[in-house]
Amino acid sequence: MTLQIHRLSFKAMGSACEVVLAAQTQQVAEQMAKLAIDEVLRIERKYSRYTSDSVIAQINRGAGHEKVHCDDETWSLFQFAAQLHDKSEGLFDITSGVLRQAWDFKKPALPSAQKLEELLPLIGWHQVAMEDHSIALPKLGMEVDFGGFGKEYAADRAAQLLTEKGVAHGYVNLAGDMRFMGPKPSGEPWLIGIQDPRQHDEVVATLPMSQGGLATSGDYERYFEMNGQRYCHVLNPRTGWPVKYWRTVSVTAPLAVLAGCTATIAMLKEVQGPEFLKSTGFDYLAIDQSGNVHIRNDSRADLN
Repeated sequence: MTLQIHRLSFKAMGSACEVVLAAQTQQVAEQMAKLAIDEVLRIERKYSRYTSDSVIAQINRGAGHEKVHCDDETWSLFQFAAQLHDKSEGLFDITSGVLRQAWDFKKPALPSAQKLEELLPLIGWHQVAMEDHSIALPKLGMEVDFGGFGKEYAADRAAQLLTEKGVAHGYVNLAGDMRFMGPKPSGEPWLIGIQDPRQHDEVVATLPMSQGGLATSGDYERYFEMNGQRYCHVLNPRTGWPVKYWRTVSVTAPLAVLAGCTATIAMLKEVQGPEFLKSTGFDYLAIDQSGNVHIRNDSRADLN
């Protein structure tokens, strides 16, 4: 029996998601996809800042007065967050989520200087106390948030489970954060369009993907415009203000979580972003605010 491609859609992490895989029957495809979907939902329940019983919610509730013991998975993710903070020279900071209290991208309004002054002292990874599998936030009002890499981590975990079950063709797509498990059954790559950051229904390039991760960060996902200026949801943790240099950054890497964090760090580094992208060794396609395309020379992107 020949392998057929099956697409199974679901909702997770506030986004439209899908598992695409090759299987001999619809029943087998659904069984395999359920394993991946259940893993994504497990990670969402465990680390969502929106659910009161998540690990993240417990740590945030304990800010200023208690430490929370973590299991191995959570501890490893906090160690990863420490590496990202170091790699980004302090720009990728999982304590910066408190800035949501200043910015609401559903309506055009700038925060007051006083509001930012109140929040900025609550930001700073160096303040987080990590010891013996326990996490403590020393100041009342501090928060941590895995939103900067949670979807990518979930995509990697779901794809890993499918690979272990023998799935050799397909990918997991969590709202554009993607992890590939192998090419189409024919051996051809999957052709993935990169959204034009200024034309919602257009693509600026098509990337052929067979293995590894692909992720995009941009100024068009959540934003508002005011007096001719675009304010996007990617916020500099030092200033509290949105970054401005890039329209979009797409990165391919061995893991979705590496691709996503690299794209985000490039966004945060702004004018230093091009040099940072070159230093990673990963393929990338990025567009700055002037519309200039930055692309790694050996990237296989088909520009539209």
